[in-house]
Amino acid sequence: MRINTNVASLNSQESATNTQNNLRNSLEKLSSGLRINKASDDASGLAIADKLRTQANSIGQSISNGNSAVALTQIADKAMAEQSNILDIVKTKLIQAGTDTTSNEGREAIAKDVNKLLTQLNNIATQTNYNGTTLLQGASAGTSALALTFQMGETSTDTIATDGAVRSNTDGLGIDGLKSAANVGSAGVFAASNARSAMSLVDTALNTLNGWRADFGSTQNQLESAVRNQMTQQTNIKAAESVIRDVDYAAESANFNKQNIIAQAGTYAMSQANAVQQNVTRLLQ
Repeated sequence: MRINTNVASLNSQESATNTQNNLRNSLEKLSSGLRINKASDDASGLAIADKLRTQANSIGQSISNGNSAVALTQIADKAMAEQSNILDIVKTKLIQAGTDTTSNEGREAIAKDVNKLLTQLNNIATQTNYNGTTLLQGASAGTSALALTFQMGETSTDTIATDGAVRSNTDGLGIDGLKSAANVGSAGVFAASNARSAMSLVDTALNTLNGWRADFGSTQNQLESAVRNQMTQQTNIKAAESVIRDVDYAAESANFNKQNIIAQAGTYAMSQANAVQQNVTRLLQ
């Protein structure tokens, strides 16, 4: 019998060390809720889970972009709805002015009303913006609004765009000549014949305005569809990441209890290995 090197005790210590490492890893997983806490836990699983997390976060930002874009299109649509209402009133005023039962004085009052309404139409075009970006005309009244592009995906090609030809003011709608009674009538008189001839201009303006509203409306529908689709994608991607990254508490709790029992047994084994060596002293008696 040899006592200089207690091989049995060394074996027991090695097993106990491995068991303690397993216990520490199991506790780390139980406390963090993650099966993968470091690359050594599952190198390939970590790479896949991180890629899925990046994809889910990217789609989450895309959803936020889409919701902001929907708000933008709603602002533009509501502004143009008010402009359409103004043109409806202007058309009604022109019909009123186009009959000979209306006096010259009445038509002059109508002309002033029309002038104010069209000024407000231009004000709406100038003031309607989202975060500083004008939506119904360009930076100046003589230019069209820029095409708006919304990033709605993970790649540079995943975009949704609006029509960039919107210039929803009296000039862009072709009714700038109605802005003052002097331009509508002759010698400053708002004549019934001029009121009748201006009706077709308002009809054309309404058709043009409705076309721009339709573009914003279809863009909004496209955005809302994209947001719904990406919400589903994000949910499924997060579920896939969870399968790889998250810990199964039932399985890991069972593993922890097993390792704990093995650790207790290992401690007992070390004490027995050390006790066996004490039997050598009997040979010296």
